[in-house]
Amino acid sequence: MTPKENNFAYIDGANLHKGIEELGWRLDYKRFRVYLKDKYVVQRAYMFLGFVAGNTNLYRNLQN
Repeated sequence: MTPKENNFAYIDGANLHKGIEELGWRLDYKRFRVYLKDKYVVQRAYMFLGFVAGNTNLYRNLQN
């Protein structure tokens, strides 16, 4: 794939989670981000999640 400037990924977190769950897999988000960068030259990835107060550590880790 030819590198392009400003290549962004917009990810629906609920669909990603449910799809992975149905396959019986667990997603390593760090490796997934590397995959997006290496395979699709994604400069920025945005994941849209619903907010659940008990998941603040998860949200903080995903931001990093």
